[in-house]
Amino acid sequence: MKPKIDSTSFGSITVDGKTYEYDILIRINGQVEKREKQLSKELYGTSHKISLEEAKYIYEEGTEKLIIGTGQTGFVKLSEEAEDFFRKKNCGVELFPTPWAIERWNELEGRITAMFHVTC
Repeated sequence: MKPKIDSTSFGSITVDGKTYEYDILIRINGQVEKREKQLSKELYGTSHKISLEEAKYIYEEGTEKLIIGTGQTGFVKLSEEAEDFFRKKNCGVELFPTPWAIERWNELEGRITAMFHVTC
């Protein structure tokens, strides 16, 4: 079951009443887990650019759409390699500042995965 995202503020996100003080990934089955941002940070020195390795970790077979919350002011971007990976998987990607991304998440139906950056 898809969880509802209640709110976000700088440094946190609240999902179904539980507050997380780190970036999260929400799987197709609704499972919330900590973002594996070191997969991008090791390559770029920042978690603000999503690497191919992190894209592969985020993606689940059958995902129709990926919502990315790019941070409170929108710093996170996809690398060209990550963009190509999602395109080849026919997985639509929507990037919005995190406050807008949670609104989009809450309104969408289907096989959706999401990643939310909670700072910047």
